[in-house]
Amino acid sequence: MNLLTTSKAIKKDLEDKMKKTIDATQREFSTIRTGRAQSSLVEGISIDYYGTPVPLKQLASISTPEPKLIVINPWDKNVIGDIERAVFKSNLGITPNNDGKVIRITVPQLTQERREELKKILHKIAESGKVSLRTARRVAIEHLEKLFKEKKITEDDKFSSKDDIQKLIEKYEKEIDKHLEQKEREVSEV
Repeated sequence: MNLLTTSKAIKKDLEDKMKKTIDATQREFSTIRTGRAQSSLVEGISIDYYGTPVPLKQLASISTPEPKLIVINPWDKNVIGDIERAVFKSNLGITPNNDGKVIRITVPQLTQERREELKKILHKIAESGKVSLRTARRVAIEHLEKLFKEKKITEDDKFSSKDDIQKLIEKYEKEIDKHLEQKEREVSEV
């Protein structure tokens, strides 16, 4: 095996794992609700439609024309009252307003206390991502050490690879920090 190919393979594998960690961290960040209106908040609410439970998204168009407003426009205006009752009973803590044609839901602002809780959760998610990065780094360095002991790579190659690995982890930790800052700004928006 070529000396560079072996250490390059380790670094390539490490970078792939780090990219997957970034993707997973971003997915976790996206599950944290901000104070913005989201159609996903009401889409799954079950409506009793002529004796059959049907998800709201199958009975109406749901839009968010403003950051704090959800508008539900039922295709069958006869079920508007049923939709309003179901949204009210959904334990979301939101009150629907029915004007006979559409239902408007104003999403309440997050309290300062809730914003602080969400920020703590965001920091835990970020730290979990960084721990995954460090674990991947440790495994890669162990592989390098093993290759060195087996005399498949030189000492110079081992040290330069370790430097490259350190640069990779710093790069991806900064990326997690960047995503964390962005999500914190979203949570802080009033």
